[in-house]
Amino acid sequence: MINDTEYIKQDAATRVQVLSEALPYIQRFIGRTIVVKYGGAAMKDSNLKDKVIRDIVFLSCVGLRPILVHGGGPEINSWLDRLGIEPQFKNGLRVTDALTMDVVEMVLVGRVNKEIVTLINQAGGSAVGLCGKDGDLITARPQGQEDIGFVGEVSGVNIKILEILVNNGYIPVVSSVAADEAGQAYNINADTIAGEIAAAMGAEKLILLTDTRGILKDYKDPSTLIPKVDIQEARQLITTGIVGGGMIPKVNCCVRSLAQGVGAAHIIDGRIPHALLLEIFTNTGIGTMLIGSKFMP
Repeated sequence: MINDTEYIKQDAATRVQVLSEALPYIQRFIGRTIVVKYGGAAMKDSNLKDKVIRDIVFLSCVGLRPILVHGGGPEINSWLDRLGIEPQFKNGLRVTDALTMDVVEMVLVGRVNKEIVTLINQAGGSAVGLCGKDGDLITARPQGQEDIGFVGEVSGVNIKILEILVNNGYIPVVSSVAADEAGQAYNINADTIAGEIAAAMGAEKLILLTDTRGILKDYKDPSTLIPKVDIQEARQLITTGIVGGGMIPKVNCCVRSLAQGVGAAHIIDGRIPHALLLEIFTNTGIGTMLIGSKFMP
């Protein structure tokens, strides 16, 4: 039977071994930009939230340049309920009238963003909170569907403020609110903003934290995970219906970022503790990696 002292020695040895195996990946990605879209269960579960925050700080401490993009749908719904406003959705998009837009901006920019910034700073990082309006980071335009209000798309990205921050060791935390050229605020899908920022920054990786293991051949069976696909294969998976529902915009976001020069895109399960580190610093990873055709073996 292993006593406490022996267990501690084995545990310490395991940790050292893990760090040693991570070294080649740290060396490979040092100085590279990693854009992480943070959402889903990892934002709602306090234990998972703590691990994501620690992972982001770890990336920064070992020389990578993380940028965190977040949404906050459940928190928005909670505040709409408090104010007696019924959330409405159309074709999967939040109907965002003027009053709802005020709540979205208040919650995402004023509450969720600052909470994440505080947690990163408390964990030893140096975070700065932004939305698309800051430094003209994101220029928005209407999404185009009728009767959905101020739901936007990305019209342009100005990375100057991000470059200043990451070049000086700060971790930008970006909420998914932006404005058009007239100053009207828009609610934009956080996956979309993450993908466009990754492309504009020439990121090494775009990582989407989700509530599923990745792309599955059978969405009901987690064991059917597809670990790696290229752009053409990803498009075929959508055409054949293997990728459907809410996974379609995520895959399209990844494909678009790859087409604009991002090194690799990852869809991973944020419910797994330390999912970011497992995906970036291990050979097998834990989710689906999408990569440009020219990089496939």
